[in-house]
Amino acid sequence: MSQSERLVLATRYRLISEIGQGANGTVWRGHDELLDRAVAIKELRLPEDLTEDDRVVFYRRTLREARAPAQLRTHSIVEVYDVVIEQGRPWIVMEMIEAPSLEQLIERSGPLPPERVAHIGRALLEALSTAHKAGIVHRDLKPSNVILDGDRVVLTDFGLAFSTGSASLTKTGHFMGSPAYVAPEVAAGEKATPRSDLWSLGATLFAALEGHPPFERENVMATLSALANESTPSPQNAGVLGPVIVGLLEKNPTRRLSHARAVDRLERAVAGPRSGRHAHTPRYRLMVVIGLIGATVASCGIGATALIVGMMRESPGPSPSESSSSPAGGGEDAPPGIESSTLVVRARNTGCRIFVSVPGGAVLSDETLRVSEARQYGQPRLNAVIYDASACDVWVNGLRKPLGSPGERRNYTLNKE
Repeated sequence: MSQSERLVLATRYRLISEIGQGANGTVWRGHDELLDRAVAIKELRLPEDLTEDDRVVFYRRTLREARAPAQLRTHSIVEVYDVVIEQGRPWIVMEMIEAPSLEQLIERSGPLPPERVAHIGRALLEALSTAHKAGIVHRDLKPSNVILDGDRVVLTDFGLAFSTGSASLTKTGHFMGSPAYVAPEVAAGEKATPRSDLWSLGATLFAALEGHPPFERENVMATLSALANESTPSPQNAGVLGPVIVGLLEKNPTRRLSHARAVDRLERAVAGPRSGRHAHTPRYRLMVVIGLIGATVASCGIGATALIVGMMRESPGPSPSESSSSPAGGGEDAPPGIESSTLVVRARNTGCRIFVSVPGGAVLSDETLRVSEARQYGQPRLNAVIYDASACDVWVNGLRKPLGSPGERRNYTLNKE
């Protein structure tokens, strides 16, 4: 056991084991012996070449890092419990969240479907709204600072945050933040603002959809050069989220989407088009999108290309996909409740992975089903992604959908009219 692992901070916070390390410190799993609960403890590392005056500034920044989220009591921002000075360095005690970061999820599973990215975007907009209303700018929003705990999306690490009422503690000439996610105006030396956080949000959502941030290059200087001189690339996998991502990544901050407009566009994208033009429009409109995803791995990250074929029912009468569908339970034993469910999914083999959400971003399922395990949904409006159309049996509004090819991805969007 290391010397640090034997530490008990402030006579109550015991270090258990190291969770991970970053550029500015180490995060520990800890235990609050007074309240008998698990905690996360961030040990901040002081650069060795700091003068005494610099150390004072560093301590002030530490206290600011703790105070920023401590002021922001919301489900989407990590909760800070305490700050301790021990062995000449600061430690921040926070809630323990046993969940992966968005960065880890991207590295493990690749690009995420637009439905899930929309859910993440809504939660982060809520977190930023709370922070900005309190006069706090995060300045380091990126996938590694976003924790995904089931349905909960949590913004963490306010180490570079500042409030509008506090003096800047950043040295002149020192670049602060993550180059691949920093707004162009901040990289050029301007003061960070709420709109620069929105740029970082756009870059983070871009990375979630594409597998890499928009301007990431082989090193810091190349990344900053691309940010300054190259046009913003269009996301290829964004689907209906395209206008939201493009609007957030507007280089001119005065033309960039505001928070309110970003929320509005995201809501519209998730809700989908609505129309009352046709008196004979069927009760449900079903859109099936078949995506053939080919992933390529490059040294700078993961890219993907997609061929999308869409079929939409807009008038009475069966669509081609419906005419080939079987009645409820036809052909094979079907799970009970088919007739009363808008969507039923059952695993044919171990590759049946699904993602199901409702407009507004709430996630109903994000899981891989066991063989013969089924999920039923009665919501009149929902979005579903079937990652392998050959691995899952699917019923929509009581009709069984044809099986697809191995590895074929299908999206189902149901809207009650």
